[in-house]
Amino acid sequence: MPLRRIHHVVFAVLLVAACGDNLDRPRHWQLVTSGLREAVLSIGGSSASNVWAVGADAGAGPIVLHYDGASWTRVSTGSTGTLWWTQVFSDGTVFMAGAQSTILRSTDGVTFTRMTTPGLASSTVFGLWGPSPTDLYAAGSVSGRNGFLWHYDGVAWSDVPVTADLPTSKTCDTPGYFKVWGDGAGRVYAIGGSGVLLRRDGSGEFQPVETGIDATLFTVYGTADRAIAVGGDAEDGTILEAPVGKAVASVAPPGIGLVQGVAIEPDGHGWASGRSGMILERVNGTWHTVDTGLALPAIESLHAMWIDPSGGAWAVGGNVITAKLDAGTIIHHGPADLARYSPSATGTGSAPPAAVCPADQVDPAPAGSIARRWNEQNIGAIRRDVPRPGVHARNLYHVSAAMWDAWSAYDATASGVFFTERATATDVAAARQEAISYAAYRMLVQRYEHAVGGPVSMACFRAFMTRLGYDPDDRTATGATPRAIGNRVANTIIAATLGDGANEASNYADTTRYVPVNPPLNVEQPGVTLVDPDHWQELNLAAAETQNGIITPAGVQSYIGSNWVNVTPFAMTRAAAGALYHDPGPPPTWNQPEMQDWIRDLLARSSALDHTSGDMVDISPGAYGNNTLGSNDGHGRALNPVTGHAYTPNVVPRGDFARVLAEFWADGPRSETPPGHWFVLANSVADHPATTRQLFGSGEPLDPLAWDVHVYLALGGGVHDAAVTAWENKRRYTAMRPISTVRYLTQLGQSSEPGAPDFNAHGLPLLPGVIERVTQASAAPGQRHAALRRCVGQLAVRSWRGEPGDRANEVGGVTWIRALDWIPYQRRTFVTPAFPGFTSGHSTFSRAGAEVLAALTGSPFFPGGLGEFVAARNRYLVFEDGPSVDVRLQWATYYDAADQAGQSRIFGGIHLQPDDFAGRQAGSLVGLDAVAHARTFFEGAAR
Repeated sequence: MPLRRIHHVVFAVLLVAACGDNLDRPRHWQLVTSGLREAVLSIGGSSASNVWAVGADAGAGPIVLHYDGASWTRVSTGSTGTLWWTQVFSDGTVFMAGAQSTILRSTDGVTFTRMTTPGLASSTVFGLWGPSPTDLYAAGSVSGRNGFLWHYDGVAWSDVPVTADLPTSKTCDTPGYFKVWGDGAGRVYAIGGSGVLLRRDGSGEFQPVETGIDATLFTVYGTADRAIAVGGDAEDGTILEAPVGKAVASVAPPGIGLVQGVAIEPDGHGWASGRSGMILERVNGTWHTVDTGLALPAIESLHAMWIDPSGGAWAVGGNVITAKLDAGTIIHHGPADLARYSPSATGTGSAPPAAVCPADQVDPAPAGSIARRWNEQNIGAIRRDVPRPGVHARNLYHVSAAMWDAWSAYDATASGVFFTERATATDVAAARQEAISYAAYRMLVQRYEHAVGGPVSMACFRAFMTRLGYDPDDRTATGATPRAIGNRVANTIIAATLGDGANEASNYADTTRYVPVNPPLNVEQPGVTLVDPDHWQELNLAAAETQNGIITPAGVQSYIGSNWVNVTPFAMTRAAAGALYHDPGPPPTWNQPEMQDWIRDLLARSSALDHTSGDMVDISPGAYGNNTLGSNDGHGRALNPVTGHAYTPNVVPRGDFARVLAEFWADGPRSETPPGHWFVLANSVADHPATTRQLFGSGEPLDPLAWDVHVYLALGGGVHDAAVTAWENKRRYTAMRPISTVRYLTQLGQSSEPGAPDFNAHGLPLLPGVIERVTQASAAPGQRHAALRRCVGQLAVRSWRGEPGDRANEVGGVTWIRALDWIPYQRRTFVTPAFPGFTSGHSTFSRAGAEVLAALTGSPFFPGGLGEFVAARNRYLVFEDGPSVDVRLQWATYYDAADQAGQSRIFGGIHLQPDDFAGRQAGSLVGLDAVAHARTFFEGAAR
C-alpha cells in the first residue's frame, strides 16, 4: 500500500477514536467556505479524506483545493484557464478538465501533466467520467455549441463518433455537450444544450434519446438502471430520469429553479443543487427540496455535487451562471464538522514587493554607445507595456530627440530639435554621456512610470543610471553641468509635447468622440452582423491578451490610437487645412469588383499556412523580393551586388515560411511593436562589421555615438510620422478588417456560379482547393468535407483551424472549416488589432524605416547584401508549435524587409492587399521627408 494511503487509513482510525461524538451527531449541512475570488465548479475524490475541488482562474491560475481529512490546501497545477470538472480514482489518480481543451493528470497530487487532446483553445472540456484511469470520456463544446466527445484508452485521447441525427441551427451548429457519465456496465450517457441526451451502448455511436424538452441539460448521473439528467433555464428547473428500456420522464418538483448539479448513490438516494444555493434530495425515488439551515451568501448557483464513499454530500458553486465566475462556495452534509477553508492571508495589507530589474535587462548592450544603451532601455520598456504602436513610436521619437538634443548641445554645427542651447565641456565625451543619460532617463520615466510593466521599467532605468555612476534622483536643471543640461533637455521636450494631441495626460484616451458604426463581432460565434460593411467592427473576445502576452479584460475591444489624427508630426506638413498628410485615395469597399481578387489572395494565403502540404518555396533574395514600390511584382535578384555571387537558394516548406513571416513581423521578434522593430534592425545594422558609419554613405566615418544619435533622430521621426499618417487614415475612413468582410461575403453567398441558388454578385468567390461549396459528395465519409457533413450547401474555406489548446506542443493546422467561422492566423485572445484596417500601420512603419536606413547608410542593401533572421525549428512560433524546420528569413534590401512586413499581415489575416500597398507608398514619402527634415538638424540649417 502506498505510504500516502497508509497515512489516510491511520488518520481515519485516529479520527474515529478522537471524534466519536461527532460521528454520533445527526447529519447536517456546513458552510466550508464562501466568498472566494474564484467560483468552485467541481468537487470529487476517492474518499472523504482525499477530496479535490477545482474552479475558475481569476488571473493566478485556476483554483484547485485539496482536503486531506484535516485541512485544505491550495495546489498549483502550473496551468492557466478555468477548470470545470475533476474525476478522482481509487488509486489516487486525479484528472481535471477545463478551458483551452485542457485535461490534466496527476498520480501523486503534486505534479500535473497536460495531456494532448484533439481540441483547440476555443474548446472547453466541461465534464469527465470513466470507470478507470485508462478508460475515460470527456464532454465539451466550443462557445456552448458544436459539442464534442472524446475517449481516452490509456494511450491517447480521440474523437468519439456521434450520430448525425442531432438538432442543428441554420448555420449547421449542433448543441454543446456539458457532462458525461456511465453506469460501468457499458452504457455511457452525455447531455447538453437543446435537451440533448445521448447514450452509447458498447463501442457504437452515441445515439440521441428523446427527452421532449429544449432546455439545457447540465449534468448527468445515475444508477445501474437509470440515468438522471438535470438542467433547465433561469426560471424553471428540470430533472429527467431515463430508466433503461423506458421513456424519459420529468420528475422535478414543481416550481424549482435551474438545477446544475446531481450525484446519486448506488441505492438510488441522491442530491441535486442549483439556483441560488438550492439543494434537493432524492428519497425512495422522489425528489424534494431541502432546507440546509445555512445562511449562504448571495450566489448564482451551486454548480456541482459529489457523494463520497462514506455518504457525505458536497456541493460547490458561486456566481457561475453569468461570466463572473467568482464568489466560490463549498458546503458539506455529514455528521462531522470539517475544517473550514480560508484563503491564505500571507501578504494581505502589506505593500507589494519592490520591483526588480532582471539582471540581463539592466544593461543589455554594454559595448554600445550611451545612446544605444538607452535605446535598449526604451525597447525593453516597450516590450513590458501594452503594444500601442502610436504611443511607442512617439516615445521612441521623443527619447531619440532628447538624446540628439543633448549630443548636439556640445556640437558646433548641429542644431537641436526642441532644445537649442549650446554647452561646453573640457571632456566632451564624458559630458555627452552624462547629459544624454539624464535626458533619456527623465524622458523614459515620464513616459513609462505609469505604463503596464512600469515598476520593472523604473527599476531598470534606475539600475542602469546607478551602474553608470549617476544619481537618478538628481533633478538639477539649472547651470551648465552635463546633468543639468540633460534634465533641461527632458523638461523642455516634456513641456513641448504634453499638448501635442496624443492626450498623454489621460493615458492617450480618445478625444475624437469616436462612435462605432457596427455592433461588436462575437468572434467565437458564426457569421457577422453589420450596419455598414465598409466600416470597421470592434471585436468581442471571450478571452483577451495583447500580442506580447499581457492579459487584458475580456469583452469588447477599445479603439487604440483614434486621436493620433491630432498628433503633431516630426516632418510632415498638410497641403491645405483639413487635408490628409498622405492621401491614399479611397479605401477598399465590400462591393467593388477588385474585392473578389483581394479575398482570393487573402484566403489563398490562409490556406498556405499548412506546413504539411509538401509545397516548398525558395525565400532567398535570389528568388523572392525586389518589388517595385506598392506591388508584389518582384522575383528576386540574379546577384548579390556586394559579393558579385548569386544568392544561395533557401528552400523551406511554404507553410513554415508563411507562419514565421506572420509571427516575426507581428509586433517584432520580441514584441517591441513595429516602430521598435525597426530600431532593432537599425541596431543590428550598426553592429555589422561591414557597416562603415559614413553618413549618407560618404565622408568620414562617424564614431558609434554620433552614428547612433543621427540614425535614432531620423528613424524616430520617421516611425512617429508613420504612426500619425497611418492612424489619421484609419480614423478618417474607419475601414473594414478581413474577419468581418470574409464572414459578411459568406453570408451573401458565392459569386462564381450565376445560376446557383446561393449566387450573389458580391459574395465569396469560389476557388478550387481554397473556397468551395459543401456537397453531399464532398461531405461523404472519407471525403475532404466529411467533417462538415451537417453543412451541405454552405461555403467552406481551407484555412487555419485556430489556436491549439497547448500552443507549445500542438498545431492548430489547416483544414476545411465553415467560411462563417473564418479567423485570422492570430492568438485567440487577440484575433485582430483594435483599430481599423486601411492603411496598414506595419506597411507604413516599415517602408518609412527602410527609407531612413537606405538614405543614412547610402545603400538600400543590408551590410554584405544580406539581412537574415533565423526562426529555430520547433521553438520560434508562439501561436502554435513550429516551425518544422529552421526558417531563415532573408532580405537583400531594407525595402525587401519592409515589403515582407506588409505581406505578413495578409498571411496573418488582418489586412487586405490595398491596405498593404497604400501603406508602403505612404511610408516611402514619410521616410524620405523624415530624412530630409532630420538633415536640417544634422547640418545646423534648422536654426
